[in-house]
Amino acid sequence: MDISYRKACTMNKEEARRQVVNTYLAIGNISQVALLWHTSRNVVHKWVRRFEEGDEKLKDRSRRPHSSPFKTSEDIEEKVLEARKRTGYGRKRLAWYLAREEGITLSPHTLRHILNRNGFKGKRRPRKVFYPAFWAWEVKEPFSLAQVDVKDILDKGALGTKIWTHMVRKRLPRFQWTFCEGKTRLRFLAYSRELSLANGLCFMFLVVSWLRRYEIDTEITWQTDWGEEFGGSNPEKLVMLDERYYRPLGAHLAKIPKGRKGYNGRVERSHRSDDEELYIPFLLNVQNEQEFLEKAVGWEYFYNLVRPHYGKGMNGKAPFEKLKELGYDLPEEFTLLPPVILDTISTDWLLKTGNDLLAHYMLWFACPWVSYHADAGVGRNTRIGWISEHNHDGLHFLDFSSGVGFLGYPAGKERIGTLHGLLKSIGQIDAEALVALELVASLLQ
Repeated sequence: MDISYRKACTMNKEEARRQVVNTYLAIGNISQVALLWHTSRNVVHKWVRRFEEGDEKLKDRSRRPHSSPFKTSEDIEEKVLEARKRTGYGRKRLAWYLAREEGITLSPHTLRHILNRNGFKGKRRPRKVFYPAFWAWEVKEPFSLAQVDVKDILDKGALGTKIWTHMVRKRLPRFQWTFCEGKTRLRFLAYSRELSLANGLCFMFLVVSWLRRYEIDTEITWQTDWGEEFGGSNPEKLVMLDERYYRPLGAHLAKIPKGRKGYNGRVERSHRSDDEELYIPFLLNVQNEQEFLEKAVGWEYFYNLVRPHYGKGMNGKAPFEKLKELGYDLPEEFTLLPPVILDTISTDWLLKTGNDLLAHYMLWFACPWVSYHADAGVGRNTRIGWISEHNHDGLHFLDFSSGVGFLGYPAGKERIGTLHGLLKSIGQIDAEALVALELVASLLQ
């Protein structure tokens, strides 16, 4: 035969059995029939015997046992069905109700069988999934797709035991929150000690507010996985979060299909670069949270403005360079949303206490400074950046050009002042310094 008995059964069981019997009636040899149909002699014997007993339809017989001594009695089943009709409870709550009100002790599994036998299977409501998800290569306009994910930095397999132990002892933030723009791979970062929904919503608010500050009004698809930090998988909860927090900011929440991380492949791949180019080489030199954030700022600067990317459509360009190629005339500081520790601000924001989340950034950008040597004037040794805070230890500086932070007052012949005061005291400015000063000027506007 060209077809086996097993394959024929998948098409039509009764017809396959009938053909086996007809072959036997034509040949008269059980072994030959079994060989032709690629099956066992027992199978051929079974259906030939059934045919000879008068079962011409050759259908499956009932496998129900002849007796069920432990079956629930009919009067108890009747009480179960009445309670179900009266309350509408599911099996677990129905078991509790029967034990309390009727004195009948039945397990939820027994109740499931009773309800199924009597047609109470229930209707499962269809889930409202937050699809469709988008592939990055489908996106035509920058900032219309945001791939968002959380990286657990404290990964011994990636960092190694020595760095992992150092990170634990120094109590450095464990989680990295990453926003990756789908078209250009531009990234913004934040950190937290806890993985919570409050931190997730706060990160979204910070990033979207930053984009709106620079007049980027594109509707943003905020595409995440199904982690609880992004709302979990409860459809009603996701609808509430979308309508209450995302839609008012001109964004909407989307979810990638479960197990299909390729939909967020660009942000996932960038996390490997974080390990290889930031945490593994530099984390052992970081001693506290402030140094950690300063190193993160430098990495964000390098990633967005300097580092070449060779993915699809990038052609060795940095994200900011690609953004300009697509027609976006934005200043460089746009790419430098300073990372913060979300735990310190997310709860207050979520409870609507009136705290201004952007106050931290306003402080940084309100105090631009220029450091230069009094004799040499402005040149290659000129540094620009922001004063982040002022306390009894001195001024905390962040060098914009390198992302390196330092503490103290200017010493010796080093001078520090605002741009306007500097421009009055200098004459010639080389090209490199001029670009830097123009950037500071944009911050003062």
